[in-house]
Amino acid sequence: MTSASRTRVVAALLLLATALAGCGSDEPDERPGGAEWTGPSASASPTQSATPSASATPAAPGASPSAPPRAGRMTPPPAGPGEPGRASTPPFVMPTRSAGAPSARQVVDAFRAAKLPVPNLRDRSVDCGPDGAGLGCAELLVTDAVSVYVFPDEASATNRTDMWGDDAYRDGTVVLSYLDTSTSAAQRKRYDAVLAGLR
Repeated sequence: MTSASRTRVVAALLLLATALAGCGSDEPDERPGGAEWTGPSASASPTQSATPSASATPAAPGASPSAPPRAGRMTPPPAGPGEPGRASTPPFVMPTRSAGAPSARQVVDAFRAAKLPVPNLRDRSVDCGPDGAGLGCAELLVTDAVSVYVFPDEASATNRTDMWGDDAYRDGTVVLSYLDTSTSAAQRKRYDAVLAGLR
């Protein structure tokens, strides 16, 4: 065998030995930093290896690690009708004029019969209750010359007259108001006299 043939055989054997050494190594895999990788342990379940433990969850800033999360404040639902602990407001009932008192319509009709002007007549009885001005009257008819209020009692009528002073006239439970009108003093006396004559 020539030296060239010997060299080729040695090179082939070295290549074969190197290939076999790389495929069949029983040594553990080396990882960077010199740590050996052993893979997941046989006792660990897929859930355990994929899910971080509770201790690994970062806590909220300023919260104690052992404290449970704070629940939000809940507002109790409103109590229904008749439930204990809640006072129910009775529905508002409009006051009614006292027996024998003239209605606001009767007063306005008497003004017309006396040839007194009642321009731009409007029914504003809604202002007697809480859906309006809450005046406490039973009836209210408004014109550009005079407004006719009928109250449920004389005490309420007197209180309202005292509030309006010289711009009001009362007879029984009926109050005539001249607020925000241009009705003269002489004309006011005529309206007042017609109301007084209805008794």
